[in-house]
Amino acid sequence: MDLQNLETVTYEITDGIALVTLNRPHHLNAFTPQMAEDLVFVFGAASTDPDVAAVVVTGSGRGFCAGMELRTEGNVFGLDESVQPTLADMQERFTDPDIVHGARDTGGRVALAIYECPKPVIAAINGPAVGFGATMTLPMDFRLASQSARIGFVFGRLGVVLEAASSWFLPRVVGLQNALELVYTADIIDAARAQEIGLVRSVHPDDEVLDAAIALAHRVTDGKSQVATALMRHMLYRNSAFASPVDAHRVDSLAMYYTSFQDGQEGVAAFLDKRPPNFTSRVPQDLPAFLADTDTIR
Repeated sequence: MDLQNLETVTYEITDGIALVTLNRPHHLNAFTPQMAEDLVFVFGAASTDPDVAAVVVTGSGRGFCAGMELRTEGNVFGLDESVQPTLADMQERFTDPDIVHGARDTGGRVALAIYECPKPVIAAINGPAVGFGATMTLPMDFRLASQSARIGFVFGRLGVVLEAASSWFLPRVVGLQNALELVYTADIIDAARAQEIGLVRSVHPDDEVLDAAIALAHRVTDGKSQVATALMRHMLYRNSAFASPVDAHRVDSLAMYYTSFQDGQEGVAAFLDKRPPNFTSRVPQDLPAFLADTDTIR
């Protein structure tokens, strides 16, 4: 797969910010199995590119993503109905190609690629975002919405369930009661309501939401240590799910240990000298080795 010749998304890097644009504008950027492959690929590329400090995701045209493309033959969700998977298959054959491509939720594969990304990820929701268009934004760090954005977890209208690991992410973003209301009612809410319940960070005029997202990406990465940022993203998502703060303390201690004599030395010197820091770490090559032992995704 080639980053310059993707079928359903575009990818460009400007001043350290990778812009991922869902690119099926005549279909309101409806999600397809091919889009899943393209998004998994681009997030893998962004994760391993030291020239990328953050990722911004938006949609082309007047919509963000209208959810799954339903006008296709066969299983519209891209699943192989002959596989008949069990929970044991999902545990023991998680990376088996037959399970990956035949049974695992396509949106979930994208969500996990975003979750595994060590760079900050920001959604610029520039219009309708329903179904996967809503759930794909949940593992992103920030969601900015345009005034015309409409967001809906509409799975109940189709007789299916929420996907993209959103049963894990959504209650963490909006709280359990709001999450239940969103999925039970399958209502489509406006940007103001989404901001009220904490689903989106901020609401912007339609022609300003992408610029606002890019500005935020620079704000959280310019003059910051790439390694420290990656570690803090990892720690906040993973450590908050530990049963005990003692487990978080173990990871925090290692993260502080290794950053203290890497970019930490430069940060302290810059503070004392009253000058901007010159952090030189890059991700992923300068991440401490212990990080690989803390990830639960296999």
